[in-house]
Amino acid sequence: MIYTDRHITAFSDPAFQAAFRRYFGELGLQVKDWDGLFKEMDAEGVNAAFLRTDGAGAVLGFIQFRPTRFTSWFFEETCGFIREFWVAPEVRGRGHGSALLALAEGYFREKGMYTAILTTDTAAGFYEGHGYVRAPGCRAKNGDPVFVKRLG
Repeated sequence: MIYTDRHITAFSDPAFQAAFRRYFGELGLQVKDWDGLFKEMDAEGVNAAFLRTDGAGAVLGFIQFRPTRFTSWFFEETCGFIREFWVAPEVRGRGHGSALLALAEGYFREKGMYTAILTTDTAAGFYEGHGYVRAPGCRAKNGDPVFVKRLG
């Protein structure tokens, strides 16, 4: 089967929007102003995504990410933060998630980011299987466990 992976930086993309709505629906999350949400993603100016479709144009999944700069009085590092990640239920377990994750990690390396960071409450085993480890001293505002991977 043929797959297409598109790099997206404009979240007005109709295919991305439909997939994102489906993803939030699976999570049971309600959004009152979808247009406002997508405009906010665009306005932040640093968000990006890879969108995977099949040969017929059906969305199989997406991974949304951004650079996040951590700084202290002595150190700083820009990490690749994986914000949202979704694979359509009917194609899970077929390697699409691994492929999308590899695309994001490759993008991070290409842009000089050598640490990937994310939170998850549903897929810890998936990330651990891809080399991510729990960061016990790091807390996320949403309360979910934080996972990191050195991309060296």
